[in-house]
Amino acid sequence: MRAISVLATLLFVAAACGGQPGASPAATTAPTSDPAAALASFYSGKTVRLIVGYTPGGGYDTYARLLAAHIGKYIPGTPTVIVENMDGAGSLKAANHLFTTAPKDGTVFGTFGRGLPASELLGDADVSFKSTQFNWMGSMNDEVSVCVVRSDSRTKTLQDALTNTVRIGATGPDDDTGFFPRFLNGLIGTKFDLKIGYPGGNDVNLAIDRGEVEGRCGFSWSSLVSTRQNWLDTKFINILVQMSLNKHPDIPSNVPLIMDFITNAEQKQLAEVVFSRQTMGRPYAIPPGVPAERVQALRDAFDKTMKDSAFLEDAKKAKQELNPKSGKEIQAIVEKIFQTPQAQRDKLKQILAGTY
Repeated sequence: MRAISVLATLLFVAAACGGQPGASPAATTAPTSDPAAALASFYSGKTVRLIVGYTPGGGYDTYARLLAAHIGKYIPGTPTVIVENMDGAGSLKAANHLFTTAPKDGTVFGTFGRGLPASELLGDADVSFKSTQFNWMGSMNDEVSVCVVRSDSRTKTLQDALTNTVRIGATGPDDDTGFFPRFLNGLIGTKFDLKIGYPGGNDVNLAIDRGEVEGRCGFSWSSLVSTRQNWLDTKFINILVQMSLNKHPDIPSNVPLIMDFITNAEQKQLAEVVFSRQTMGRPYAIPPGVPAERVQALRDAFDKTMKDSAFLEDAKKAKQELNPKSGKEIQAIVEKIFQTPQAQRDKLKQILAGTY
């Protein structure tokens, strides 16, 4: 009788567990996981690192710090967001790190020179990333870059730079500060003499202040206004040219657009390929391999931050121009860059090598 009672009890428990010996009743009634709750659980208490490919004080850095101060409240779980500067090779070091060695869990994203996809396009051997495989997060603005020189330089106009050698400071050969003067040298015959190796844009600016170099060719107008307004107010510099496909409304109208100097149809086509990168502004990228739901969470947080009233007020105080683009828009720009025909790529290489 005792054996029968024990057997009956076992059969009752097995029936309650769905017929699976050893199973727990709770296991059959586990609730469906909530994706939002899972994201919040993952990020809660964590630190998210925003890697900047330049030294502190320049445009990429100041924009990144503004973003870091506000985006955390829109990431599920409200993690702490910190800026980490990783300068080197015109931000190539940071881009390579994000792609190859940074954690692929959504706790790291970064910003680097908008011209680096073009470096990959043209076969730079030091590039370790695939631009189209980054998860592009967005950009806070598009850009018009300018060439500026000290007002005490004998070079007053872009035409002067066709005959005068001009010492220009640059962070690396392939970011804007190095690429644009090399491109103009090869395309229209300017005589910009590059002094490469400054770790960040602010370091180039300090070199201009000290008279080590005469100017900078590849200076975002938004950065010039937010970090060196005194140069404009005191007429410390002359602006030689605007480098973009269209003029900036706030730049004096007498400053020419680079496209005005290009009449040859082939050269114009090449210039359009090069200056289309300006629409990327200062892009933010998430490493490849990050789970899709975390990529989307970071993109959503970026988009919401761009509309945040406190963020907008801080940007206004800092004189930081805003005209944001979404991650999908940046992704589309990058993919278009890599549709450049091989013949045009070869000609761009020739221009940069001075053999065009």
